[in-house]
Amino acid sequence: MPAKRYKLITTLLVIAASIAALFVWLGREKPVDVIVKKVDVGRVQETVANTRAGTIKACRRAGISPAIGGQISRLPVKEGDLVETDQVLMELWNEDVMSQHELATSEARAAVALANQACVLAEVAQRESERQQKLKKKKLSSEEAVDRADGEARAQKAACNAAKATAQVSKARLNVIQAELDRTRLVAPFSGVVAEVNGEIGEFVTPSPVGIPTPPAVDLMDTSCVYVSAPIDEVDAPRIRVDMKANISLDALSDELFSGRVKRIAPYVLEIEKQARTVDVEVDFVCPDDCLNMLPGYSADVEVILDEQDDVLRVPTEAVLEGNKVLVFTADNRLEQHEIRTGLNNWEWTQVIEGLSEGDEVVVSVEREGVEDGVLARRDTDE
Repeated sequence: MPAKRYKLITTLLVIAASIAALFVWLGREKPVDVIVKKVDVGRVQETVANTRAGTIKACRRAGISPAIGGQISRLPVKEGDLVETDQVLMELWNEDVMSQHELATSEARAAVALANQACVLAEVAQRESERQQKLKKKKLSSEEAVDRADGEARAQKAACNAAKATAQVSKARLNVIQAELDRTRLVAPFSGVVAEVNGEIGEFVTPSPVGIPTPPAVDLMDTSCVYVSAPIDEVDAPRIRVDMKANISLDALSDELFSGRVKRIAPYVLEIEKQARTVDVEVDFVCPDDCLNMLPGYSADVEVILDEQDDVLRVPTEAVLEGNKVLVFTADNRLEQHEIRTGLNNWEWTQVIEGLSEGDEVVVSVEREGVEDGVLARRDTDE
């Protein structure tokens, strides 16, 4: 064979081999990147959570207004102030009532003084009557003098009783005016924080008409005691009981998880248009030291713990596929589907009763394209 022809054939064979190798390389199976987590042992809780964001509320909160209308003459508090029980929050113009109160106070004092005077005279007259009785027994006083002394004693006693009654009337009149004066002053029914003040000095306030709600003059809340009110789906509500433990999470304090306890379950279902029917559940914080910075109005989520077990085999719930199946990352870098029997579960962990062993690696990135049973895979080191 001529050397030139031999060289051509060799070149063609090399090219053909290279093309074949290229097709083999292009057609090779490419591994799928997956995120895996190890099966471990720990605590698993079965929980139910609220369907919409709950709200932190103060145990005591009152929107209060004066019992009568009038012009604001004194406003000794402002929003954010801490107040004590019976502290004056707002006072209406009341100079006329205060004048009546001063007059009634003076009249009451005068009535008491007159009653004391009448009763002293009654005591003197009674002693004189008794003295005349003794003198009569000794034949030293006449019947007329005894009768006159006895009549005087009874008259003075009646005058004493009348004066006491007048003093009581004056006291009652003073109490009436005091009540009128109290109606012009808005006082704190409990210790707390002034959340809102609607009104300024010189403005007029009026009581709410019947059936027409108006903003309160002062919104007062007791922040020393707070709880979470959260809506639970009607399907989950029958499983909840008072005193069940709960986990509380706040958007404002996203790095912390607080302990709670169910204190109340509403005895009715809320039906809100275009939303699921829910039952309001109230959860107390069980953290006397950690709850000092809780502010009413914070959004909060609750998970009521229906059951929990410690030291059980568990996998991340995100790894569990429909039909209680998981994808296991095998030693030969392939994904192998396993069916498992599960126990308790929540959004974070699922208990494994059968089908896996501690240390197995399961895929949690099950939503990625190409992740399925039997494919070649590799661990995603970027996660």
